[in-house]
Amino acid sequence: MIEAIFGGFELANTESAKKRIRQTEKRTERNRHYRASARTYVKKVRRLIAEKKLDEAELVAKDAYQTLDKAARKNVVHPRNAARRKGRLMAALAAARAEAPAPAPTKSAKK
Repeated sequence: MIEAIFGGFELANTESAKKRIRQTEKRTERNRHYRASARTYVKKVRRLIAEKKLDEAELVAKDAYQTLDKAARKNVVHPRNAARRKGRLMAALAAARAEAPAPAPTKSAKK
């Protein structure tokens, strides 16, 4: 538990301030899961893009979008922050797709 101690003195003097400290600790602990999982998915997508595994990156990106949306719904991150992160991921995927060589066309059996 994080205590509001500075130089040996507790900063909170009133009961309401002490209660707010307790509430903040609970909320921080509750929100940590959503923030951390969103960060993890974004890192995975960026790593997969760097490794040129674009198909796999797109699958993981869907999970990243869902996690970011959920974090935004629960007010863990600001909705615009989530939208910006999703947009940057989509842009990075699109740029990687554009610079990746196009697959060779397959010959059809019809002639």
